[in-house]
This record gives sequence, C-alpha cells and structure tokens, in this order.
Amino acid sequence: MASRFKRGFEDDFPETHEINVTPLIDIMLVLLITFIVAAPLATVDVAVDLPASTATATERPDKPLYLTLKDDLTLTLGNETIDKARLAIKLDELTKSDKQARIFLRADKSVAYGDLMELMNELRAGGYLKIALVGIENAAAPLTQEP
Repeated sequence: MASRFKRGFEDDFPETHEINVTPLIDIMLVLLITFIVAAPLATVDVAVDLPASTATATERPDKPLYLTLKDDLTLTLGNETIDKARLAIKLDELTKSDKQARIFLRADKSVAYGDLMELMNELRAGGYLKIALVGIENAAAPLTQEP
C-alpha cells in the first residue's frame, strides 16, 4: 500500500473573510444568564404590607434608596435595620451627603399617619427634601367618590 503526497505548499482551502459569531453568541448567553440570576438578588427583601395606590407609576432610578417604616416602628434603610437617632448619619453615608438624592419611603399600612409624618419631618430636618412615597399599584376605583 503506497500513497503519494502532493509536493509543494499549496493550500486547498480558500481564505474566508467572515466573522465567526458563535463565540459572541456564547458570551451573550452567559451574560444573559448572569443578569437573570443576579437581578432578583439586587432587590430589597424587607417584608412590609404596603397600601395600594392609584397614581401613575414613575420611573425608578438604577439604585433606589429605600427607607422602610415597619408596623412595629422600626426603621430599615435598604436591608439594614437602623436606629432613628442614626438616620441622618446613615443617609449622609449612603448618599455621600447629596441632599438632592431621592429617598423612597415605604411604610406599612398599619403605621399611624402621625408616625409617618414624624419620620418625614426627621428627613426634612436632615436636609432631605426629595421624598417619594411607595405604594402598591392598584387599578381600583379612584380615591374621590361622587355623592
């Protein structure tokens, strides 16, 4: 059994000038899976029973700063429980003393109105005037009723 090899350095394969997109698709799928897994971990996990709202929803910033007033009147900033006396100090740390930062205030629906106003007054005294109240979106009837 003898075989004969071609002599010379000729290539039988022509050059292709196309981009191989398979590695690009692989990378994009890995990034997609990473973001799908990481997105639920980035949300705040404080259990609070929010009241319903019929107002139109506004756009949320990339990193919202949630201040939660629970039914037992404990304060939670993000996922960390804080003391009311340290509220202004902790807000200054998280916002880098930016008094124009919007604070998203969440309160349990069983919290008394006076307690909520007291917390809002403390925020105003600390210099934080941009306070957004958070509620559950509800497509129920409007709050005003005709007689």
